[in-house]
Amino acid sequence: MRILVVDDEPDVVESVRLVVTLQWREIEVLGATTGDEALVLVEQEHPDVVLLDIGLPDIDGFEVLRQVRAFSDVPVLMLTARDDPLDKVKGLELGADDYVTKPFNHLELLARVRAVLRRLDMPAPSSRAPSFRSGDLEVDFARQEARLGGEPLELTPTEYKLLYHLVRNAGHVLMHGTLLAKVWGREYVDEVDYLRVYVRRLRAKLGDDPEHPRFIRTERGLGYRFIAPGR
Repeated sequence: MRILVVDDEPDVVESVRLVVTLQWREIEVLGATTGDEALVLVEQEHPDVVLLDIGLPDIDGFEVLRQVRAFSDVPVLMLTARDDPLDKVKGLELGADDYVTKPFNHLELLARVRAVLRRLDMPAPSSRAPSFRSGDLEVDFARQEARLGGEPLELTPTEYKLLYHLVRNAGHVLMHGTLLAKVWGREYVDEVDYLRVYVRRLRAKLGDDPEHPRFIRTERGLGYRFIAPGR
C-alpha cells in the first residue's frame, strides 16, 4: 500500500513518513512538495491514500484535488492551517474524503487514515436480497455497484457505502450520528457537514431533487430516509 504526502514543508512530509512507517511497516510513503509533482505521482504511482496540503507554492490543494478528481477516485485527506468551515465544505464538495487542521496530532491523523482505509472495504453482501430496486435505480450488493436506468453510477467508496446503508434501511429514518458512525466511523459522529455534502453529491448522481425526492428524503433535525419502493 502507498500513501502520498503532499506538503511544501519537507519536515511535515518526513514526520508523517516516520509516524506512518512506524505504525505500518508494509506501507510505502511517497512525498511531493508542489501541486504539479503531486499530480504526476497520483497518475503514475497510483497511491492508495493522498494527504494533501492546501497551501502549495504553485497551485493550491483545492486545484490539485479538482484535477485529481477528473481521473481518480483515490481517497484524499486535506491538510491545512486554515480552520474555516467554508474551506472544509469546499474541500468536501470538490471530492475530499476528510479534512485535518494543522497543527495536527499524529495519532489523530493515523486514526483518520485508518477510517478512510476502512471505507475502502465495501460492506459484505448480505444473505438477504442480492440487490435492491427502486424505480430505475438498482443497487447490486454482490457486485457492490449501482445502476440508474441501466447505466452504472460512478460512485466513490464512501458514496457507495452511504447509499448501501440508506437502501438497506429503506423506509426508516437513519439519524445523522448513526449514518456518520456507519460510513465514517464513531469518531465522526459530530461531523454533520460531511454527511450533508455527501448526501448532496449522492443526490446529484441519482438525479434526485431534495424538494421533490424520489429516493432520499431529509428528515429535518433528525437524519435521512431512503423512500421505500412503492411509496
